[in-house]
This record gives sequence, structure tokens and C-alpha cells, in this order.
Amino acid sequence: MRHGHPRVQRLHPRRAQECDRLPVRGQGRDLNITRVHRRWGMVSIPKIGRVRFRWTKDLPVGKHADTGNRITGARLVKDALGWHIAFRVQTFEATPQPHTGPEVGIDAGVNLPLALSDGNHQDHDRPARLADGTADRDKCLRPQEKAKLLGLERRAAQRKQHRNRGEKTSRRLRHVYDQIKQLRAKATRRAVDWQHKTTASIAKQYGTVVVEQLSIKNMVKSAKGTIEEPGRNVAQKSGLNRSISQEAWGRTVTMLTYKTARAGGTLHKVPAPGTSRRCSACGLTTPGSRKDQATFVCKNPDCGWSGNADWNAARNILHLYRMGHALIPAAGRAVVRRPRGVKPATAR
Repeated sequence: MRHGHPRVQRLHPRRAQECDRLPVRGQGRDLNITRVHRRWGMVSIPKIGRVRFRWTKDLPVGKHADTGNRITGARLVKDALGWHIAFRVQTFEATPQPHTGPEVGIDAGVNLPLALSDGNHQDHDRPARLADGTADRDKCLRPQEKAKLLGLERRAAQRKQHRNRGEKTSRRLRHVYDQIKQLRAKATRRAVDWQHKTTASIAKQYGTVVVEQLSIKNMVKSAKGTIEEPGRNVAQKSGLNRSISQEAWGRTVTMLTYKTARAGGTLHKVPAPGTSRRCSACGLTTPGSRKDQATFVCKNPDCGWSGNADWNAARNILHLYRMGHALIPAAGRAVVRRPRGVKPATAR
């Protein structure tokens, strides 16, 4: 039998999302990274050859590389927008000086992404909800891109109706799915870019950052319930869960954690219960004070303070930290992995 033209072997879907790291020895000589001009560079990838990539950050190559500042590895990543390469750089940074900036409490919300206790709120200028009160699923996209995404979703639904059960997905339908993934990936990129810039600005300005200890996994659970006990307000809860997932509160806290440490500041977490229902002026929790998602009016006759609900929660968060209610991580034993075949007593 005659052999045909060699074909590229496709990766498993899970393996195609993120390839293995490429081993590099020395100062990145195996990758042989060279800068062609201001925007493009060339890199040698094993079993592939020389590949051109977009130069977006300064890399320690050539005369800029030394023992304490060098490239130690690379990683290929594939998403809906194509293939990307990420370089792992080893560098030595001096211990930062303690940040002497002010303290700030931050409340993560839906209508107001990041509410700060001093009133310097961080908003991405995109409404969390539309005029009819429904959640905006694609608030990181422009109006033209939203219209295009809606048209693609309708086209995919129409073509999916003509596909029989168990039939293979057509090439046209896969092409529509790819276009939808590209728009979703573009929205994710914009959201991550906003988070990076915002958290870097906060870490540079404030010395102590206080956030809530949130259990996001429990907050976005479905409210459908069971057949015996069906849930209530399922559609509203679904829209809220979608808005919480879009804001990516956990990713924001992760960025704040390492960026405040890099700037010499500290990040603390306080218990979350009661911060959104307690008045930050009088300190009392009066039923009915939280009028809606964005408005807080204290029902205490001796107080009557009113303002943004997220701002009120941010002030309570900072007050809890100043009162000494910051959570202390529980100290646990480190898990030591012993080599295969070694007895536990010998490993200890």
C-alpha cells in the first residue's frame, strides 16, 4: 500500500488547550529567541522549527540575559483566538519597602464592580444590567459585536435544528461555533485587561487592602431545586449567577494578593456575613434598610444614613479590619510526598 502525504496528528481536546512546557537549558539558548524588529520575534520550538511570535514584553535575551535574569522555559497555549507562547523568566527582585499608603476596604459587586471605602470606586463604564432589568451577558463587547454575536447564536440554533440525532456536526456549524468562541475570548481578554490595570492601580495607591472572605462557589449555585421541592425565582437567580461569574471576583482577589505584596502592601480578609445589611454610620442592622441592589437607606430613626449599598459594605469591611476581625489562616501540617516504595517511617 502506498503511503500518502504525512498529516499533522491532532491533539486530544484536553491536551490542545494547553501543551506541555518546553524544556530550556542555559539562558534560553535552546529556544534561540531573536528579535526581528519592534513588533515581532522568532523562537525555535522543538519538532516544529522557527516560529514567529508577537513581541509584547521585554525578554532577557542576548546581552540582557545573565545568571539572575534569564528565560528558563516556555509554554504553548491555545484558545479560540489561536496559539500563544508564554515564556517563564527567572529574575531576582529586591524585597520591597513597606507601603505607607492608606487603608481601604473593597466590596465586590455586580452593578459596581469594585466599591472602595474612600469613595474612589472602580467601574469599567459598562452597565451590569440593561434598561429592562435583565443582566447583560456580554458587557465587555461593543454594540456592533453584541449584534454580531446574537446573529451567530441564532444562525447556530437554526442549523442545529436541521441536524439529526447522532449526526456529525457540519463544517458550517463548526465555523459558526468558532466565531462565537472568538467573540467570547475577546470579551474575556478585555475583562482580564481591566482587572490587571485596576488591581495594579489599587496596589500602588493603598498600603493595606481589605476584602471579604467570599465562598463564590456556593454563591453561584443553581436555585432550580428538585421535583419535590422546586426552587423559586430561578430565572432571576440564574441571571445573578451569570453576572457574578462574569465579574470574576476570585481572579480579582488573586491579582490583588500578589500585586500588593509586590508593592510592599498587605491584603487581609474579613468575614462576609452582615456587611451589606449593616449601616456603616450607626453600626446597626435594621430590617428593610437595603432597598434594592444599589441603594441603602438606614431605617434607624436616629440615623437615616443613605448611600450606595456597595459603598456601605466597603466601609463596613474596613471597619471590621480596624476592629481586629481579620481572618487568620489556619496553620496546618505540610503534606510531604514520599517517593514510591519508601515506607512512611523512612520518609519522616
